[in-house]
Amino acid sequence: MTGVQVRRATPHDADALAAVAAITFPLACPPSTTDAAKQAFIAAHLTRERFADYLADPARLLFIAEDADGALGYTMLIFGEPRDRDVAAAISLRPTVELSKCYTLPRAHGSGAASELMTASLAALADLAERPAGVWLGVNQENERAQRFYRKHGFERVGVKRFLVGDRWENDFVYERRLALVAVAS
Repeated sequence: MTGVQVRRATPHDADALAAVAAITFPLACPPSTTDAAKQAFIAAHLTRERFADYLADPARLLFIAEDADGALGYTMLIFGEPRDRDVAAAISLRPTVELSKCYTLPRAHGSGAASELMTASLAALADLAERPAGVWLGVNQENERAQRFYRKHGFERVGVKRFLVGDRWENDFVYERRLALVAVAS
């Protein structure tokens, strides 16, 4: 895909980020997740107002990928120690950052846009004066495509955790990557 640009998201991007999130979050859920649970999660965490809050939060850093037709995807990094006990026990690198979101629209799948988002996100962490030692993420255990993508980008599975979607607990793998490894695998 040509013409993809990745940049740090600004408060003006809250609408576009919410629109992308409403489409992409359900795609990452396993088939057993109900539509009601997906919609409840979106309403609680992925609205325009929530993205405005995320963008104003100094402990978060968001990137957006765009082309001539608009937003294609986004990432969200969250700084700080994990609050989830299973994650805190599974990861070994400190200080750490969570890659909380890494999504692209279906029209961008296979285009390289997700890789560009990942590269920009990891590069931003590598450029920090107080660089974290690692970055971690959670991915649904049934989402094999995402797991392949994360492994391609240097992440290794280190544990498991649960993730609440609506009123249903999903099972996630925890992946971690050392930030000293700046090069992205091809």
